[in-house]
This record gives sequence, structure tokens and C-alpha cells, in this order.
Amino acid sequence: MGKSWATSGVDLHLDRSGPGLRRGLTDALREAVRGGRLAPGTRLPSSRSLAADLGVARNTVAEVYADLVAEGWLAARQGSGTRVADRTPATPDRTPATPGRAPATPDRTPATPGTHDHAPATPDRIPGSHVHHPASPRPASPRPAPHRREPGRPAYDLVPGTPELASFPRAQWLRAARRALTAAPDRALGYGDPRGRVELRTALAGYLSRARGVHADPDRIVVCAGFLGGLGVLAELLRHRGARSVAVESYGLPHHRRLLARAGCDTPPLPFDDRGTLPLADPAAARAALLTPSHQFPLGLPLLPERRTALIDWARRTGGLVLEDDYDGELRYDRQPVGALQGLDPDRVVYLGTASKSLAPALRLGWLVLPPSLVEDAMDCMAGRTPGALDQLTLAEFLGSGDYDRHVRAARLRYRRRRDSLVAALAERAPEVRVTGIAAGLHAVLRLPPGTEQQVVRAAAWNGLAVHGLSTFRHPDAAVAPLDALVVGYGTPPEHAWAGALDALCRALP
Repeated sequence: MGKSWATSGVDLHLDRSGPGLRRGLTDALREAVRGGRLAPGTRLPSSRSLAADLGVARNTVAEVYADLVAEGWLAARQGSGTRVADRTPATPDRTPATPGRAPATPDRTPATPGTHDHAPATPDRIPGSHVHHPASPRPASPRPAPHRREPGRPAYDLVPGTPELASFPRAQWLRAARRALTAAPDRALGYGDPRGRVELRTALAGYLSRARGVHADPDRIVVCAGFLGGLGVLAELLRHRGARSVAVESYGLPHHRRLLARAGCDTPPLPFDDRGTLPLADPAAARAALLTPSHQFPLGLPLLPERRTALIDWARRTGGLVLEDDYDGELRYDRQPVGALQGLDPDRVVYLGTASKSLAPALRLGWLVLPPSLVEDAMDCMAGRTPGALDQLTLAEFLGSGDYDRHVRAARLRYRRRRDSLVAALAERAPEVRVTGIAAGLHAVLRLPPGTEQQVVRAAAWNGLAVHGLSTFRHPDAAVAPLDALVVGYGTPPEHAWAGALDALCRALP
């Protein structure tokens, strides 16, 4: 039996008797927002009211709203109900907070036209939640109790790139593993498809499409051993195709460059200016380019729309490939989200994703979304490299049950609170330090006075901090003047140690 609900001229048609009521309502609302039938700012009925209209349980509607908030289609704020998320482009603003004034809204990034906006602005508050805002810092408290330090190790780890491991959803993961193993056919314990289990590839195709705007068919997805495992497969594939040069960003992870170099690829740096990465100046300089377009690592800038277009044009003209590292695409806070570059041209962009930031690096689960022309060659390169089938089945179940969305939603709230407390502490105790790159992800860039980076890194070590200077990530051949800054990861310290880590950081800064 069908049921039609009309609000603001919108009809939602649902089958209340079917087993997929929650999924059907989620899909119907998502399509209404995506298609523009529910305009940004439209206030939705309360969960109680909509449940009564549809004749369903209130919890079902509340869970649907929460799922769509996690995906970024809806915004839920205390006192104003649930509304369609605002997708109006905002102006970048990286002005740090100053004492006595509310800190400026962190980096806002314009929405990118034509990037498959399946990932609209992500609100990070849900009914009943509390997000600490940097404009209202916590009252002064005594210095936190010292954090227990392991012999030979720093007291606090602020090296970027790792989530808070203590928050890994052990109970939910264990339940998913039990369900997955119980339901798995006997053949799942065999050698299987070199692309990975079809259950996970199917779950990833649906998730990446709705959350990141990726054109992902299960047949074009290859499950690999984390990001580095996927990059190693691509390096081998490129070498077999005669590509001896992969351009990389002027600031990036040194071990990515080393992996490519060991595979026989040169790694020339891409041009860079104060607005971020530029496309290749010489079209013949490389056959592929590795970038972090949504949230450049480590500087935190998004790839500007006109530069995205120029990069895709370069790939089409030269037959080159763009390797898109979407390392933290789900962890966005208060900016317009930038859709995956792959949505602009799935035939010229390879999408690389991983569970390392959203769940834990030890899972060693990553994925490639490949152009059709590369799938067969990639399968040949995957011999013996596919992750364990049981972990793949568990992640597929974790995604399909909604536990992954709920975990990411909780993680966003937790990391946003940490980021806000970092900005507030610096505004109070180190007002001359400029904070950038904080609209998404697990780290912030703290700009320092010229010539002081190494001095501050040494001071941080004296205060028991493990932290990297920005120079750690600079390409040795980059044609850009060095910048003095710290790259501060705020994901790693456990919750009980965060206040002590902030205190030690502020003592080390100028």
C-alpha cells in the first residue's frame, strides 16, 4: 500500500508494508533534496509529526533524519528543527581568532560547479548534541594532570594522519563480523575475485556515490591493502604502461614519493602558489598526477574549481591519469563540501579511498575506483595483494547496517570539538599564530613567524610533544619559498590527554 506525504509541494511515495521502509524514506528524501524539490533552508516536519503522517514508528523517521544529517543533506540544530542543508557558496576566510573576539569561521570553500554535488554542506549538530564553539571557551581550570608517558616515547602525539584509536567502534564491529561470518557462503573462504569481495564492492559503490559523488560501479572497484597498497598497484600498472613520471604536490607525504620512486617513477613537483596547487605547466612533464583535491595535505586548501577543470583538460589532451587521494573526504565540518574530482571524468581519474582515517589504519582496507580501461590490468597486479575476505565482509556489513554512517557522524562531532578547543586555546595563549586548513580533516596548520619552525619543533620536543614542521612535507625540488609552520594532528591523543596536549603545545609556541 502506497502512502503520499506532501510538504512544500513535495510528495514522497513509500511502501509502508515493505521491509525496506527506512531505506525507502531515506532515498525519497535524499532524491527530493538532490533534485531541488526540497529547497535549501526548508524546514522539515518533526519526526513525531512525519511519523504520524506516514503511519510509521517515530524512531524510524528520527533515524532517517540522522542518516541524512550524517550524509550532509539535512542540517539539524537545537531550537531550529531539521532543515535542508544550505548549499550557498561561502567566501574563504582563514582569519584566526583574537583574544576577546569570537574566532572567525574556519576556512570555507566554495562549492565546485559540475562536481556531482552528492555531498552537500555537512551540518555537524544533531538534536540533543552539544558542540563547543571556540567563541565560548571552557572556564579556566587547573592545569591538567600529567599524561602517563611510556619510556622513550613523547607524552603527546600530535603527528597528523591518525584518528583517535580509542574511539574505534569495537562492539559494533564485532557484531558486524559475527553477522557477516554467519551469512557468508562457503565460497567466500576461497581465493575469490582479485578485485575483492563483491559484497564490499557493492556496498562501497552505493556509499561513495551518495556520500562523495563518485561514479562507482562494483565491477570497477578494486579492494586493496590500504592507500599505500592501492598506490603500489597503480605504480606497477603505470610502469607496465610505460609511464615513468608521476607529478606530485609541492607539499605532500614523503613516503608516497618514495613508493613511486621505488617503482621506477620520477616525481616532479606540481606548481604551487598561495591559492594552492596548479596544473602541470608542461603538458608533457608527466603521464599521471597524484593529488589531494578535496583537502590538500598538509596545507588544507581545496583545489579551486578552475584548476580542477584545467587538470581534467590536461588529462584528456595528453591521455594522462589523475590519481585522486580522498584521504579524509568524510571528515568535513563547517564548509561547503568539495565533491570528488572523479565525478568530473571517471575515465581519466582514479579514485583512492581508505578506512584508515574514518576507522583505523590497522584494518588495512582501501579501495580504487578505476576507469574501465584499467580494471583488467589492475586485476593482474593484485595477485596475492587482496585483503582478507573476513575483514572485507565485515566492512560490507558495517556499511550496509548504517553503523558506519553513525560512527562517522559521531567522529565529526568529536573532532570538531577538538578543533574548536585548539582554535580557542591558540586565540587566548598564542594570538600571533595563524591557524589554517581546519575546515576538514584531522589536522591544522599553525603558521609561524619566518625562521622559527625548527626552534618551535625543538621546544615542542622539550614539552613532550611529537609534532611535525611543515618543512617535513615539502618536495625537495619544489619551486616555492619554504613556509614556517607546524602541522598539528588533533585526532591521535585519547580524550583524557587532549587538554594536556593543548597545554604543552601552547607552551612551545612563540
